[in-house]
Amino acid sequence: MCSLKEHACAKTSKGRSNVPITIKLDDLLHDRRMTMTDLAERIGLTLANVSIIKTGKAKAIRFSTLEAICKELNCQPGDILRYEPKQEQ
Repeated sequence: MCSLKEHACAKTSKGRSNVPITIKLDDLLHDRRMTMTDLAERIGLTLANVSIIKTGKAKAIRFSTLEAICKELNCQPGDILRYEPKQEQ
C-alpha cells in the first residue's frame, strides 16, 4: 500500500489512490539539492505542474515531460516511478 508520507501516490480521477504507482520525484530533488522551482524553470513547466506531478495528483505524464525530467536529473524513469501493487489479504 502506498504511504503518502514516503512517496506521492498516483490518483484516479476521483481522487482515490488505488493506482499502485508511486512518484519519487521529491527524493530525487532532495538528493540533487534542487528545488521544484529550479526543476520547473529548467524543463519549461510551471511550478504548479511540477507540484502536481510530485504530489502524485497527475492523471498522466507526457513522455516528453518524463524525458525532460530524466535528462535534467540525470536519472531513469524507474528512478521517478515505482510500481507497488497492493497486497491481497
